[in-house]
Amino acid sequence: MTVFDRLFADSTLSQLQQKDARDPLAHKRAEFKLPEGVVYLDGNSLGALPLTVPARLARVAEEEWGGQLIRSWTANAEAAQDWMNLPDRVAAKIAPLIGAQSHEVAVGDSTSVNIFKLLAAALHMASPERRVILTDADNFPTDLYMAQGLNALLGEKYELRPVPSAELEANLSEDVALTLLTEVDYRTGHRLDMAGLTTKAHQHGILTVWDLAHSAGAFPVDLNGAGADFAVGCGYKFLNGGPGAPSFLFVAERHQDSARAFLSGWMGHADPFEMARDFTPAPGARRYVVGTPTVLSLSALDAALDVFADVDMNVLRAKSLSLTDTFIELMEPLTAQYPLKLVTPRNHDERGSQVSYRHPQAREVMQKLIKSGILGDYRTPDILRFGFTPLYHSHADVWRAVQGIKQVLEGGA
Repeated sequence: MTVFDRLFADSTLSQLQQKDARDPLAHKRAEFKLPEGVVYLDGNSLGALPLTVPARLARVAEEEWGGQLIRSWTANAEAAQDWMNLPDRVAAKIAPLIGAQSHEVAVGDSTSVNIFKLLAAALHMASPERRVILTDADNFPTDLYMAQGLNALLGEKYELRPVPSAELEANLSEDVALTLLTEVDYRTGHRLDMAGLTTKAHQHGILTVWDLAHSAGAFPVDLNGAGADFAVGCGYKFLNGGPGAPSFLFVAERHQDSARAFLSGWMGHADPFEMARDFTPAPGARRYVVGTPTVLSLSALDAALDVFADVDMNVLRAKSLSLTDTFIELMEPLTAQYPLKLVTPRNHDERGSQVSYRHPQAREVMQKLIKSGILGDYRTPDILRFGFTPLYHSHADVWRAVQGIKQVLEGGA
């Protein structure tokens, strides 16, 4: 019997099913809508639908909007959801997932817009002689685009300096105003040392802006423990808030009086309905909420976040590592047989909740996988990306996924 045969023997599946039977998060799977015949490994792009969300949206549409009409903006809890305070309630649910206090988190707008807000605030705080924005050369494009756009608005005053992630620490120098870094690389799943890089940046007088798009909801994040200054994240990946779900931002309490909200919209005013001519910022991170809350999408995210209410994030992280370890192990015979190269770190401290491989025909392979019911993702130029969401994945799912990958690579259906 070959190594491959041993890994795919019924006893291996049986052993994984036994591990699933001991899984303290196994009950969470029943809280999501998961189509039959599909192994969904793309929750790091769009989380699966929590079953409570459709009913919540129906209630908002039919009762709060349809019945209460405009009264729902300020109605009490018995009458409706009090739409005016909905961003604050959602922020309070996100805060413990990212190691923040609720008044340090604001929810609304897109990730790109929130990056713009934080970059503007941080650059305004930085010493004027510091003219460099240090970033990872492989950072997600929108982070780079927003920095480029803001710099153009400021008259090309700054230099956006992209360097390989391995060289970030060596480039922390006295001319750097801030770092703009994504904790988990969207292509490879490589996880940066947030606490270590933040500490070293502060030693050089540098502010930090962290992108948590592939972190929040995937494993425990501790912004305050790491000493982070600013952070941003999205609601539709591991937080399962639905397509286009609102983003969130974090501003450390110590910076809130000096980090200006340059997009100073009326919903960030201390008293929005006073209709004052001058902007007076609301207390805490609420000042960074710009316009009218998007009630439908915020309500979906609010309901989706309830799935985390009874979840120990350390347990979730342990399961994530077990799932990704199992996937890497089962894929090893395929990497020996086909032109697959693992690009995700094996080291647990350096791994997010995804596993990626290079393949010269990655696009075509992923198209075939999706047709066969293995829903992963492709990233240019040659990345096969598989995301693992511990709330609804089992080890048996991992086994089925690798079986499907094997069949596609062999040319089967």
